[in-house]
Amino acid sequence: MDNSSSESASDRHGGRPRVGHIQFLNCLPLYWGLARTGTLLDLELTKDTPEKLSERLIRGDLDIGPVTLVEFLRHADELVALPDIAVGCDGPVMSCVIVSQVPLEELDGARVALGSTSRTSVRLAQLLLAERHGVRPDYYTCPPDLSLMMQEAQAAVLIGDAALRASLHDAPRLGLEVHDLGQMWKDWTGLPFVFAVWAVRKDYLARVPDLVAEVHQAFLESRDVSLDEVGKVAEQAARWEAFDAELLERYFTTLDFRFGADQLAGVTEFARRTGPTTGFPSDVRVELLKP
Repeated sequence: MDNSSSESASDRHGGRPRVGHIQFLNCLPLYWGLARTGTLLDLELTKDTPEKLSERLIRGDLDIGPVTLVEFLRHADELVALPDIAVGCDGPVMSCVIVSQVPLEELDGARVALGSTSRTSVRLAQLLLAERHGVRPDYYTCPPDLSLMMQEAQAAVLIGDAALRASLHDAPRLGLEVHDLGQMWKDWTGLPFVFAVWAVRKDYLARVPDLVAEVHQAFLESRDVSLDEVGKVAEQAARWEAFDAELLERYFTTLDFRFGADQLAGVTEFARRTGPTTGFPSDVRVELLKP
């Protein structure tokens, strides 16, 4: 977006785009560069959890934003995905894990705590445990406090910053096994996994296609700037987080922010395996924003 013009695209179309921002460290590289590129003020940003932002986008309270993969697939007829931008992994993800007191093969019928309502991570964990390890645990949802979880459960599924804390700090201290969901999926299918995509509502896209293209470009530029200066991003984030800059830099460069042919193949495979039991067709069509 060019801030030097007397009238921005958002002015011409009656207000800034309402855009969602996930309050997890994994999305920081997608937003950090917005301030550097001068486009932050052109957006009306709403910060929240992945689930709440997905609901807002689907409800029409946001125009563009991140949406968890399961919710995107459930509402694929209302949304268009932005290419080349997502939160995923091609191997380990570090922040979506199963922490367990026993080997995964021993979890059949055992209590497993879900420290999040993120349907994508939960569904991935359930799929891997059922089809790769042949177990069907007794799942229940609770706050993501690993010490408390382990008092009532044999294992826990954690995502986001809570998963990073648990797998890097708490699990080693408590002598627990940590299983990375991204690596488990990669070992099983050979494909990348996508946890969240960025999408635009079709009705908004039809109204202001040029503005949507500008927002998409702004996010791509923000991501590129952030990854070019990833050491600086990690250093700044480390001032406020319970992780040092070196670890955060490793985390940011482990994540896969791309959404291309390989990532689409991973989405297609996940939909094929989970669609009928999760609320979308197994051959659901993913529509991508055209250049």
